[in-house]
Amino acid sequence: MKLAQNILLSLPPEVAHNVAISGLAGLGRLPGPIEPLSGRKVDFLGHELSNPIGLAAGLDKDAQAVLGLAKVGFGFVEVGTVTPKPQPGNPKPRLFRLKEHAALINRMGFNNQGVEAMAGRLERVRNSGRLDKTLVGINLGKNKDTPLEGATEDYLIGMRRMHSLADYFTLNLSSPNTPGLRQLQHGDALAELLGRVKEAQQTLANGRAAVPILLKVAPDLDDEDIESISTQLVQSELEGLIATNTTLARTAVRGHVHAEEVGGLSGAPLTGKSAEVVRKFRARLPLDMPIVGVGGVSCPESAREMFTAGASVLQIYTSFIYKGPKLVQELTNDSLL
Repeated sequence: MKLAQNILLSLPPEVAHNVAISGLAGLGRLPGPIEPLSGRKVDFLGHELSNPIGLAAGLDKDAQAVLGLAKVGFGFVEVGTVTPKPQPGNPKPRLFRLKEHAALINRMGFNNQGVEAMAGRLERVRNSGRLDKTLVGINLGKNKDTPLEGATEDYLIGMRRMHSLADYFTLNLSSPNTPGLRQLQHGDALAELLGRVKEAQQTLANGRAAVPILLKVAPDLDDEDIESISTQLVQSELEGLIATNTTLARTAVRGHVHAEEVGGLSGAPLTGKSAEVVRKFRARLPLDMPIVGVGGVSCPESAREMFTAGASVLQIYTSFIYKGPKLVQELTNDSLL
């Protein structure tokens, strides 16, 4: 496993990503049990997770490796970001390693094969009967060429097509790589979007249990932003929050050869920043509203910091790129998590 990880890290970042997804997809096709690692059980969105460690969106954008990722032992896996129509994303190169900082910068731009391709794969996963205790969330975005005033409809298209396939949906309004997207996190734009999404959620439920909806926010929020978003979450009765996405800040990596690349910074430099955002939201949101803590979780110490800040469960992404599946085991085994 260590050798495979070293080989992947020797390849160009996006090539390594594609190889890893192919390998994980192959792992999912192998016989054998598929279930989460046993750890501290936690209630999340009406389900009991076997452990509180999840995979963040961005790795498996097209739900190509869901069974393999579940086999790694995650308590829950989030796929996407997916948009209604396929799109190629931004020009390459668009993914950069900052190994000295255990960080990545990406400007992928929601490259994905679209809702229909993802729905077909998830239907096959569900029909296989092999995915049992691992929750699957679907991270929804808008197409780059969809104007902001039409963004809500893009999110609704994803919900309508995949409401029978998702254990929860995440509204990604916080990627820095789709022009103008972060404007939807604020004010009237957020209120209108959440209102329409919640209305659609109830319509789709048709009297049955509704598929929960979470909002994913950026770490680059001031206290006024956090106060406003918290108010909107409560008023709209959204089911949860994911904090945080990547940051535009570069202070922690200043001087690195890739520091000025356009895009979002993820990984270890976000540890304190993301935990502080979680802490501020936790102080403003109802205690029964779950917060998914993500950003810089790379070891038991940083995981504890995020839990102490008020996170209900955690997600990892960049640290999984650098450390591989052993990190899931390490976090799950930690007695204090």
